[in-house]
Amino acid sequence: TNMTKTFFLSFLALLTLAGCLPESKVEAKIGEMAPNFTGTDSTGSKISLSDFKGRNVVLEWTNHECPFVKKHYGSGNMQKLQQKYTEQGVIWLSIVSSAVGKQGYTSGEEAAAIIKEKGAHATARILDSSGKIGRLYGARTTPHMFVVSKEGILVYAGAIDSDPGFNPEGIKGATNYVADALESLAKGEAVKVSATKPYGCAVKY
Repeated sequence: TNMTKTFFLSFLALLTLAGCLPESKVEAKIGEMAPNFTGTDSTGSKISLSDFKGRNVVLEWTNHECPFVKKHYGSGNMQKLQQKYTEQGVIWLSIVSSAVGKQGYTSGEEAAAIIKEKGAHATARILDSSGKIGRLYGARTTPHMFVVSKEGILVYAGAIDSDPGFNPEGIKGATNYVADALESLAKGEAVKVSATKPYGCAVKY
């Protein structure tokens, strides 16, 4: 019927709009200075990227209700990576860009409870319900990973690893692009793979 057709076209338009949103003010470009931002973390503290000059930084977009995020946290993979690299002095910022009322949105208290329950080892969890930081970086999925060098240069953006499936079993044989980028930085080498296609749930702007 015409009504069904109209609804379908409206739905398609909405999907297209949703897909364009994160791209609107993207300022993050590989090989250039990572754009600075200031956000509030789960404890109510203000955190700016510029606070961490001289340190390698990982930005991890997350949504605790997303199956792809559950794949990496349920298996303990994300926590292990966070712990390994924060112990080496890397700053790891988990960022939640879910809008109020959307999947994955949390208050500071809820975020703190999730951190505790999952045994997360990120330096901080930034609550970006306005989506400002997410749009600045063009974060499209959860997870979507970014690595910033000590010099403040964006050296990697994309998927956490080479296995885009749901099954945690796939993690074992996958290439972890974030770990590879951090290992290259630690050795003073150029990051071999600087961009990949991110996979996961769409960020709920």
